Amino acid sequence: MQALEEILGYHFKNTALLEQALTHRSYSGNIKKNYERLEFLGDRVLGVAIAHLLYFTFAKEPEGFLSPRFVEVVRKETVATVARELGLNNYIKAKPNTLSLNENVLCDVMEAVIGAICIEAGFEEAISFVDKHFKIHIEKTSQPQRDNKTVLQEKVHKLGSSPVYELIKKEGSEHEPIFYIKLSVDNLGSVIGKGKSKKLAEQNAASQLIEILEHQNGQF
Repeated sequence: MQALEEILGYHFKNTALLEQALTHRSYSGNIKKNYERLEFLGDRVLGVAIAHLLYFTFAKEPEGFLSPRFVEVVRKETVATVARELGLNNYIKAKPNTLSLNENVLCDVMEAVIGAICIEAGFEEAISFVDKHFKIHIEKTSQPQRDNKTVLQEKVHKLGSSPVYELIKKEGSEHEPIFYIKLSVDNLGSVIGKGKSKKLAEQNAASQLIEILEHQNGQF
């Protein structure tokens, strides 16, 4: 664990906390020995830490500039990327071992490590940790991905309508799910979006409907 602590830039006084943060429930069903409770805490700490960092990194920008960047940094794919950059997949305890490469698990473990640091050293140390390892991804958000749900919401609101998202199907395993979301807008039609999470499926559906409507109506 010492090698991992060097990579993290934080040395645990209670190494059992780090062990717990790296342990998937498939390896231990004991809630005091797997990462689920730490992940619950770390998820919330990460959100506050990223909001804090964005607030000061982009000190002159309005809320509308910050919100899409927040979504981009805290999304599962970004958090899992940071976990891979730190090599956490090499230390995760799971059965089978291939779960250590799963994006959902990597995201959870990253958040659990943040939770463990918060428990041991407090919120300021956790913010410092997030700043160190997420800063490059915050800086990359100068041109974040378009939030298609927000774009669609704003456009159809002007027409007196509202988008309705409905989960219609879920396929795949618990660790590699595929969600199918039906998006309907009165008088504008409906589409089916899919993705590895409900949020991604909703974004996919919104993107499809925007493309269809722009094709039909120019700039929509």
